[in-house]
Amino acid sequence: MGAERSNHKAGHGLDSPRPRRWRRRWKLLLWLPLLFVVGSVLQVAVLRFVDPPLSTVMLWRYGEALGQGDRDYRLHYQWRDLEQMAPSLPISLVAAEDQRFPQHNGFDLKAIEKARDHNARGGRLRGASTISQQVAKNLFLWQGRSWVRKGLEVWYTLLIETLWPKSRILEMYANIAEFGDGIYGAQAAARQYWNKDAARLSPGESARLAAVLPAPRRYSAAKPGPYVQRRAAWIQRQARQLGGAGYVREE
Repeated sequence: MGAERSNHKAGHGLDSPRPRRWRRRWKLLLWLPLLFVVGSVLQVAVLRFVDPPLSTVMLWRYGEALGQGDRDYRLHYQWRDLEQMAPSLPISLVAAEDQRFPQHNGFDLKAIEKARDHNARGGRLRGASTISQQVAKNLFLWQGRSWVRKGLEVWYTLLIETLWPKSRILEMYANIAEFGDGIYGAQAAARQYWNKDAARLSPGESARLAAVLPAPRRYSAAKPGPYVQRRAAWIQRQARQLGGAGYVREE
């Protein structure tokens, strides 16, 4: 009887099936952060050379349309290398969205401080996302606001700035930015709005595309209202003051 009780106790000790399962699960949980780091680094490294077929924002918008019963919704997206775009487009995007893009390392601390002061005074909420941050968010992450998504945005922005040259970041942004409902990238926008290729965009058209970026489903680059017209004119002035296309051309 004593031997039987001893064996019974051993069966519920550290070597029983249940504790072993928990140990395996804890080991897996400990490995998950490392797997994520390695996977995300490989992901960003590959996209340094491979053009993405889609972005998470495109997939999110497509799913949203289907969820609303819009079975006719279509994505318009055609990749073009930076050299296949009009020189006025990249500088227009930088002038509109991130004028310190060539200088910062992914985070414009001066813009963040200005936005914080502006918001603290009770004005209309102003963001300070750089082009690099917007690429990280639109290419890899989901829509919405949360500390988890913001933390991942910071991580992916650091990876992008480390593994990609500035020209690749700007090229990616020009191709995945939304310029209208379901219209992503400069080539698709040029074809949809003016029936031409992105290489033939005029400075005015480039500025209008950049002008709608705060709310591409609300404003139209093809039929600009007063706000888009004013903002496009401002963008063209800023682009000239920055030095034109040479400002974003890498040495």
